[in-house]
Amino acid sequence: MLSMSETPKIFTLKQVVGSIRKTLEDRYHQTYWVKAEMHKLNRFPSGHCFPELLQKEDGKIVAQISGAIWKHNYERINQRFISVVKEPLKEDTTLLMNVKISFHELYGLSLQIVDIDPSYALGELQKERQETLKRLQKEGIIAKNQQLDFPLLPKRIAIISAESSKGLSDFMQVIDNNQWNYKFFTMLFPAYLQGDQAVRTIITQLKQIERVKDHFDAVVIVRGGGGEVGLSCYNNYTLCKEIALFSLPILTGIGHSTNMTVAEMVAFRNAITPTELGDFLLQTFHSFSVPLNDATKNILVHSKALLTNTNHLLRKESTAVKNGAMRSLISNRHAMIRLTQKLARTTNISIQQSQQQLQRSKYDFGRVSIGLLREYNHHLSTSTNQLPHLTNTMIQKNQSNLNQLTQSVRLMDPLNVLKRGYSITTINGKTINASNEPKSGERVTTRTAIFTLESEVTSITKSADE
Repeated sequence: MLSMSETPKIFTLKQVVGSIRKTLEDRYHQTYWVKAEMHKLNRFPSGHCFPELLQKEDGKIVAQISGAIWKHNYERINQRFISVVKEPLKEDTTLLMNVKISFHELYGLSLQIVDIDPSYALGELQKERQETLKRLQKEGIIAKNQQLDFPLLPKRIAIISAESSKGLSDFMQVIDNNQWNYKFFTMLFPAYLQGDQAVRTIITQLKQIERVKDHFDAVVIVRGGGGEVGLSCYNNYTLCKEIALFSLPILTGIGHSTNMTVAEMVAFRNAITPTELGDFLLQTFHSFSVPLNDATKNILVHSKALLTNTNHLLRKESTAVKNGAMRSLISNRHAMIRLTQKLARTTNISIQQSQQQLQRSKYDFGRVSIGLLREYNHHLSTSTNQLPHLTNTMIQKNQSNLNQLTQSVRLMDPLNVLKRGYSITTINGKTINASNEPKSGERVTTRTAIFTLESEVTSITKSADE
């Protein structure tokens, strides 16, 4: 803390930042070549750009600073990129930049980008390509998709492309308007084919196709022509791994590149242009249909020859059969006449023998019948004479049995039982027994053979047996 006697020297903020600016300008008055990743371009409507520049090590940001590209510089740099790299300046690219250190009182420290070397960008892309190839080879999956079985007739095609892509239009023109009228079923899965979002959207659509893979025979990725950087996304490790491990054959037609991308190398098949890729699919149908048509023609030719030869043999055999049949008919007719004559003679002899046998049987039957009739008449006469005696004997026997039964019934008559000294006592018209016992004071009726008594029960004594 300052004492009251000291007078401090006070600077304004503008003086401080002005001094910093002057010091930096005196110290860093020239330009420098700096390698950094342009994370975001941040182009404003004014035409100026204020990109975010950073450096990464092991995936972590180790340095970061703001940059500035004035409009006139951006237009010049971008034009050179289009001329050399065949596409405009893009984000998320490692670049070699010629910069000037700048400090502004309001906006702080930044790197003013004066120029960018487009050739360096091509070198970085080649480096990424080599690293992706090395990783896929180390994992042993670089030829995985190429080992799949390709369908005999790939009629169902899933297409990954942009809806407005010229390459898609060329591809569809080839397969839809082919002169052989081969029919394909196609379904578009839209995606960005270049730029920052290409990798993400292509992988997303591959995952969508994987869910419905049973509805497709192959996957096609097509786009129009482009430069090396335009194809940089196809060297991305993640995308190339997805293609290599995909469960369906993937065919690529992604432009007129002289240096094949990793995605094309790991795909089942690649073509320089979408048109060439369409021709390949048509050729698979040719490879099947041409031998099939040739075989059909050969079958028709051989079938006609076989039919002609068979008809000739048939006519020849028919003539032989007809002649043989005629000879057989004539021969059989003579044999049939002889058999008919022999049958007539044999039949006449058999009839005569049968008539003689019938006469003998008729005589024997008459003689035997007369004897049997005499025997039956004798038995009938004997039975007639014995019938009255047997009838009387049976009647007498049955009469005796009837008399015995009558006497037994008479003896069982209750009146006869009463005459032997027995009586019957009833109460209320029912015989006295275990279920109909009288009570003291009740009146009972006792019947004998000659009279009936009415009495009153005064006491009851049960039998000792009970």
